[in-house]
Amino acid sequence: MTLEILTSDILSPVRHGFFSRRGGASSGIFAGLNCGYGSSDQTEAVAVNRQRVAAAMEVSPDSLVGVHQVHSPTVLTVDAPINGDKPKADAVVTATPGLALTILTADCQPVLFADSDANVIGAAHAGWRGALDGVLEATLDAMEALGAKRENTVAVIGPTISQNAYEVGPDFLDEFAADSPENLRFFANGNGDRLQFDLPAFGLHKLRQAGVGEAEWTRHCTYSDPDRFYSYRRSTHAKEADYGRLISAIKL
Repeated sequence: MTLEILTSDILSPVRHGFFSRRGGASSGIFAGLNCGYGSSDQTEAVAVNRQRVAAAMEVSPDSLVGVHQVHSPTVLTVDAPINGDKPKADAVVTATPGLALTILTADCQPVLFADSDANVIGAAHAGWRGALDGVLEATLDAMEALGAKRENTVAVIGPTISQNAYEVGPDFLDEFAADSPENLRFFANGNGDRLQFDLPAFGLHKLRQAGVGEAEWTRHCTYSDPDRFYSYRRSTHAKEADYGRLISAIKL
């Protein structure tokens, strides 16, 4: 099976892709294009999957630049491949051609950024915690430090968990309400005291509030499409031992 690579017109002509799980070498619960070495999948299978992604991005596997994601607002600026242990961060930016910035997700938002006039790109991992704590704004700040202008920057949210699949409790709501009463509009009533949180709408709100030129969500839900996407929450509900990681990438 060939790779399935989702793209966005507003990021064109910058090479990028939100890769689905199709076309990979992993098997079992990881079947497909699992790109996470942090999973319990066979290392060899993950390596093959990442080689396929690198080929699609027209870079060497060593030029797939990622970080040790920890749900933080920390951004790493890079101008060369990372050797050895990956720094703890949740976004990467560069103005260096030939590097493919990558993010791994399995329900959280993968967000790809580009100011094609300034030749500056970014990639962010934005779960609810990172998005609330400012990882998207921090990514734009780091891009500006490299010469980008946020009014010229476009940002696209890739496959992520949708509101219908994202049930949360009242404590979760309280965190967002404490940040801003305006955040209450991203919640809908669920069963009992449960609520449904709209993560991609919140992400778009944060991006637009930060002043990006254009922002969109690809409108793919990771939870509700098991043939195409891995989902941490779906695997938890199914009582599976582990889950695969989707990769998103962008390069100059």
